Amino acid sequence: MTPTELRASFALAGIFGLRMLGMFIILPVFALYAEQLRGGSNHTLIGLALGAYGLTQALLQIPFGRLADRWGRKPTIYLGLAIFAAGSLVAALAQDIHMVILGRVIQGAGAISAAVLALVADLTREESRTKAMAIIGLTIGATFSLSMIAGPVLSRAIGIPGIFAMTGVLALMAVAVVRWIVPDAARAVAARGEGSVRSMMGLFAHTELARLNIGIFVLHAVLMALFVVVPFALRAAGMLPGEQWKLYLGVMVGAAVLMAPPILIAERKGRYKQVFVAAIVALLAAQAGLAYSTTWIGIGASLLVFFAGFNFLEASLPALISRAAPAEAKGPALGIYSSVQFLGTFAGASAGGFISEHFGAGWVFGFCAALSLVWLAAAIGMRAPGASGTRTYNVPRMDARRADGLSRRLAGLPGVREAMVLAADGVAYLKVDSARFDEQRVLDLIAGET
Repeated sequence: MTPTELRASFALAGIFGLRMLGMFIILPVFALYAEQLRGGSNHTLIGLALGAYGLTQALLQIPFGRLADRWGRKPTIYLGLAIFAAGSLVAALAQDIHMVILGRVIQGAGAISAAVLALVADLTREESRTKAMAIIGLTIGATFSLSMIAGPVLSRAIGIPGIFAMTGVLALMAVAVVRWIVPDAARAVAARGEGSVRSMMGLFAHTELARLNIGIFVLHAVLMALFVVVPFALRAAGMLPGEQWKLYLGVMVGAAVLMAPPILIAERKGRYKQVFVAAIVALLAAQAGLAYSTTWIGIGASLLVFFAGFNFLEASLPALISRAAPAEAKGPALGIYSSVQFLGTFAGASAGGFISEHFGAGWVFGFCAALSLVWLAAAIGMRAPGASGTRTYNVPRMDARRADGLSRRLAGLPGVREAMVLAADGVAYLKVDSARFDEQRVLDLIAGET
């Protein structure tokens, strides 16, 4: 990656991490805090407060993405961060659970994830984009780990209202990061993707994308449902709320250590699919452990297994989406991915709160296990990610009909997974299987068009 690509990737990953911080940092402490608010004894409302952020995020990702295409990436991100800051202030000043829900709805209305991902795509070359998405995925994982440890500590120091206020201030500081640290995208790069987007229905029907979207929905639904009940389970097991951060610290450090060997196995030995499926099995096993654990040690061990799988999956999914998406439709595919992710957040928290209120915590763990089984069934049939890359070639100026014909002929060559010829720009983009790709045949075919 070039220095500019690295600067853009890390800065925008930080902005993306901030958005997730607003959702994650209250997870380990909010349920216990909500008990002190008017109306907070109702677990259904606790679930809504946790998940409301995800609902407006899910509904507004695509509209914000379209706004970013028309108005510009950075202005759209500024607007989203300002809305998020306003929602944080409302939540910080709330005196009852209903006002917290309103604040969370407003926080989520700053739905800039798709705009940020689009700006990442604008500022990176095709061959660097998977790395940029991996940086974002790792940042999300690190943000989550930090949130699980820092949330309880900050709760003791400044309280939940203080945490809400802090996230609002960080959002305003992020505006300065976008303005002065993130490079400006060339207009030609942004415009290039606008005229070559496949229909949204085609993306929903894309088998590999569907598997990954099911995955991100389940991953965040299970996470949010768990934290409607886990803080109460720890308290019932004898761990005081003020001491729970110690368990989360040990769990997150242990999960990071456990995650390292699977990453090495996946990358170096080409067993990505096997490790991916094993991580889902870890989620499933953790639900069984949580359902039958009555001591804080048992709960902690189950959480360790859960987060070892969760961290690997959370870091992997954005890169897999970027790799699986058609070359001309990465932006829309990532927009759908972001929407599904936050829809899972809302669905999991709301369902977890309702189930806990009416049936008890054990049924919440059963609900999470059922969702994990659905994902496992979908993931077993996934295509193992192969060694792939992208190539860019200059082609002669031609009309749209000739460009479409050249695209089809290029796509038919051995080792070429996808091909897209942009007639106006005189450029051909190819996604290739590195092991089977024969570049000379591509060059000969292009030469024949001269």
